[in-house]
Amino acid sequence: MAESSTDPAKTPGAVLFVCGMNSIRSPMAESIARTMLPAGTYIASAGVRRGERDPFVDVVLGEIGLDLGGRQPQTLDELEDDYFDVIVTLAPEAHHQALELTRSNAVDVIYWPTPDPTVATGTREHILDAYRDVRDMLKLRISSGKGWSRTPAGM
Repeated sequence: MAESSTDPAKTPGAVLFVCGMNSIRSPMAESIARTMLPAGTYIASAGVRRGERDPFVDVVLGEIGLDLGGRQPQTLDELEDDYFDVIVTLAPEAHHQALELTRSNAVDVIYWPTPDPTVATGTREHILDAYRDVRDMLKLRISSGKGWSRTPAGM
């Protein structure tokens, strides 16, 4: 994987990615972030509700040399750690839940609007294109280093 332009001085030490069911957007973001953020950055993902692993995620991550390994979707309640510098939410439902959970915590909750690729219809290739679009959008946001604040720089 190529070097990223992420500035380690601006990168949080612990990041949580949250979406609806932790089966598509947030595990993709977690997998991509693990390869692009500085070593030692704690990275996790979770969902608001229980989800099922999505095979299309494995396909599009495999295209860029990544995989989820044996990782399975988990909910916010199942997280082992609950201290994060930044929580990045990828769906409206996740954003509302994260704000509710962090009302009394000093944690930045950032919303990266990310489309749900499961709404794509058509051929298998059309559906995979929707997943690729999400993957590439997340890769760009993570690698740019501009997504770690509430300011919509570069958006």
